[in-house]
Amino acid sequence: MKIVNRGYLLVTPTKKFIQWANSTGPELEMNENFIEGNIYLIDEDFLDSDPIIEGHFKKILKNELKSVTEDEGMWPEKLTIEVFNVFFTVEVGTTVFDLQKTDLLRD
Repeated sequence: MKIVNRGYLLVTPTKKFIQWANSTGPELEMNENFIEGNIYLIDEDFLDSDPIIEGHFKKILKNELKSVTEDEGMWPEKLTIEVFNVFFTVEVGTTVFDLQKTDLLRD
């Protein structure tokens, strides 16, 4: 087992995000009982998570919105921290363990 030199943000959709996603079209139907979050790796050394979230929320929000629809006309009009906080909960951690024997790949 190896320790990866990163912390993480676990970004999990809220009911509001699921409602928005389901409103984008019939081809996508997210179920709030079977939703999982995404992990975004961050610097492992930080004292306060708020500046980390504030520094990355827009990039994360765009990525999450794009995973539902690339039609930016269907996205919220303004991509603010307030919208991010309504659409997602965030858990922060400082330790990432890699249980795999193969090297990490970067895309």
